[in-house]
Amino acid sequence: MRLRIDLAYDGGDFRGWAAQPGLRTVQGELTTALTTVLRVPEGSLQVTCAGRTDAGVHARGQVVHVDVPEDPEEGSPAAARYLTQLDVLVRRVNGFLPRDVRVRRITPAPEGFDARFAALWRRYAYRIVDDPARVDPLTRNHVLAWPRELDVAAMDEAAASLVGLHDFAAFCKQREGATTIRTLLAFGWTRSDDGLLTGHVQADAFCHSMVRALVGCMVAIGEGRKDPAWAREILTGRRRDPGVVVVAAHGLTLEEVAYPADADLAARVELTSARRTGVGESGDHE
Repeated sequence: MRLRIDLAYDGGDFRGWAAQPGLRTVQGELTTALTTVLRVPEGSLQVTCAGRTDAGVHARGQVVHVDVPEDPEEGSPAAARYLTQLDVLVRRVNGFLPRDVRVRRITPAPEGFDARFAALWRRYAYRIVDDPARVDPLTRNHVLAWPRELDVAAMDEAAASLVGLHDFAAFCKQREGATTIRTLLAFGWTRSDDGLLTGHVQADAFCHSMVRALVGCMVAIGEGRKDPAWAREILTGRRRDPGVVVVAAHGLTLEEVAYPADADLAARVELTSARRTGVGESGDHE
């Protein structure tokens, strides 16, 4: 039985999503908790996520899937029991997880569901405060404090010029054999009444450090060091520019992952997995 797990976490004390020997990761903590509660053999569960967040990046809307044997003879009596009591499974797993990771819900995954390949898009938010009087120590682990005032209108203009299907090599950490072509569905900046700047970034997928490099470009424009047209110049150059600084991870949060209707899941998985495999895609993450 495939389960969909909706997950949130504070990424500050994690070395990213992906399990790594000897390091604390979100995948490692979740896999350990599920293995313990379901009483299945160690190494028998493979937890797959929609977006492999990097070290320090947070998530409110992470989505994962995991396959659990329904037959007690194949798995364990505990696993078979919990599959009929998913609300109890949520409570039990949260009881084993550290406090910086929370399972929000567990539901039976519809036929054809794949947390990674079925996703239509991922949406991130990057938060900045640029007024010393508004810097809140209580949000220091989730909001970037910037020492100079930023022009949100200029940043929003520059961001809009990058929307569309492009090669984002100038904003990605290159990996051999991996494509950097992405469809940026939406990118814009707002300032709330309390002075908080938020960059909203939505794409079909992201490559390594892409959002934080995009934000670094916007900050340079917001400070007035570059004009809004510079962002498009960087994009068309297709190579990293020393003027684009990859900003700190702690201001970035995975907010939402969207999926098609259940009837369209299998077709989406087939399309996405073929595209990723065909171009050597290294993964959907930030």
